[in-house]
Amino acid sequence: MSVNVVIPVRNGARFVGDAIDSALSQGDVTRVIVVDDGSTDSSADVVGRIRDDRVTLIQGAEKGVSAARNLGFAEAERRNAAGQNDDAWVMFLDADDRLVPGATRKLLEGAEADCVAVYGDYERIGPDGRRIGRRGLLRRRGKPSGEILRDLLGGNFIVNGGVMLIRHEHFGRAGGFDETLRYCEDWHLFCRLAGMGRIIWRPRTTVLEYRVHDSSAMMSGRVNFGHYRAALERVFMDPTVVSKVNGTELVRLHQKAEAHLRTYLACQAIRARAYGRAMKQTAKVIALVPSQTPKTLVHAFGALAGL
Repeated sequence: MSVNVVIPVRNGARFVGDAIDSALSQGDVTRVIVVDDGSTDSSADVVGRIRDDRVTLIQGAEKGVSAARNLGFAEAERRNAAGQNDDAWVMFLDADDRLVPGATRKLLEGAEADCVAVYGDYERIGPDGRRIGRRGLLRRRGKPSGEILRDLLGGNFIVNGGVMLIRHEHFGRAGGFDETLRYCEDWHLFCRLAGMGRIIWRPRTTVLEYRVHDSSAMMSGRVNFGHYRAALERVFMDPTVVSKVNGTELVRLHQKAEAHLRTYLACQAIRARAYGRAMKQTAKVIALVPSQTPKTLVHAFGALAGL
């Protein structure tokens, strides 16, 4: 088994070195491919100073994060073909996040022979790298495992690609990330993968530290539901997805997915202390799917409590 970690970066000099170091510390990682998508800061210099033969830096074409990830995967595939590696996995790590020690080993231990991917959970850290919030209280919470397509259509509970290992062959069959999507492109990919086969959940397994900082688009308030709409419609028009679910259920899941996205926006607004934005999104969720009111309020209060 081997793991390739693809890290897209654009003006991420502040944190990218930390992300690369965390990937190199994993015993199963054979290469780390960093794709610089047109940085104007010293990101490339930070990567260039790392003296490890497993690190490869390639230049993207400033086409966005999805294109950068796909380019990194293509490079990993080329190198795998040269080494005749038949059991390769890929992980997509954001340049401001980092893996915990032993992350890939914990995920591989849960991989089953017929699964397309395996995923774990994450904690939040601040700009200084210290853990923040109280997500540890959710460690005993269960998440879907196995045939998870219907669950995933109702909302992206996987959240971040940095918690997941994907078999190379299945990522290739899924067609990679949709480069026309700027937001929720990972959710779209997760749904396509779930339509192809089983995705395994590793319970009580934290593998990623997700960094929260003011320069991220979500915390700055630059993202609203309009940015998510294209991905929502793409998911529910994707033949790989809709062929597995009947029409009546698709309508219900579409509403649930919109409610989930708006709830996520509300929770992120709470974490950014933008309470007006949070109340607006919460009200829209309740109006859209009244039956979701208790769950929505639980998520909102959880965000207030640091979960």
